Amino acid sequence: MLLKAVAVWFVLMVLAIANGVFWNSIVSPRIGEHGGHIFSTMVLCFIILVVAWGTIDWIGPRTGREALQVGVLWVAMTLGFEFLAGHYVFGNPWEKLFADYNIAGGRIWALVPVASLIAPRLAAAMKGLFEPPAT
Repeated sequence: MLLKAVAVWFVLMVLAIANGVFWNSIVSPRIGEHGGHIFSTMVLCFIILVVAWGTIDWIGPRTGREALQVGVLWVAMTLGFEFLAGHYVFGNPWEKLFADYNIAGGRIWALVPVASLIAPRLAAAMKGLFEPPAT
């Protein structure tokens, strides 16, 4: 299950990079960097939800806990890539990387890890892949 989740994360990474390139090169110049950031973040959250919906059967969590483990894995890989590759490969300063998480400063990128965390669990529950725990 977790190997399949890793494979899906790589698809998400490609889609996230394509989303970023599109918004930075085409949309942001027309509506501004802040507007581009907001729209790009919202589009990426939607992409994450759609991909989770489309792949959760294949990933195959059998319980809500396993679906949540997929989300935790996606968050860990996303943050690891964003901060480690962002700094050491792409040369972004730490301040710039952390600035996208400054909600008080109008940055909403923190929604991406939230969407990554909840999307597998939400998709699995909506598709009825497991029964909710008895109360």
